[in-house]
Amino acid sequence: MRTYSAKPSEIEKKWWIVDAEGVVLGRLATVLANYLRGKHKPTFTPNMDCGDNIVVINADKVKLTGNKLTDKTFYWHTGYPGGIKSRTMDKILGGKHPERVIEKAVQRMINRGPLGRKQMGNLRIYAGTEHPHEAQQPEVLDVAAMNPKNKR
Repeated sequence: MRTYSAKPSEIEKKWWIVDAEGVVLGRLATVLANYLRGKHKPTFTPNMDCGDNIVVINADKVKLTGNKLTDKTFYWHTGYPGGIKSRTMDKILGGKHPERVIEKAVQRMINRGPLGRKQMGNLRIYAGTEHPHEAQQPEVLDVAAMNPKNKR
């Protein structure tokens, strides 16, 4: 037996479209991270970008379980004295860039480093239903139908 290692010429990338409406955020991010890394393929190689391209639509309609919408708080510091700032999840989802919630959830599940940054470049997230990737003919990836717990 020999361990299979994919070469760059052997990697085939597909395009997927995911509708995030009504899907639980953490479960969606887990599926997206696995597809971006390529772990769903039998030819998975850890040191190669063998993942697929993913387009996520309706990112502003993603669901959270429990009281996370009001209780989950994100903090950051401006760099100035007393410059701690915070924002809750409902403010982010109702704000200018609701797609950042999914982006950050997936980014924290992907490896840190050059390969992880390259894989994150294959993820495109849009708040509404419109996207400019129709020419790639993406296949539908129904995350809500994978498990009954994925939908709220």
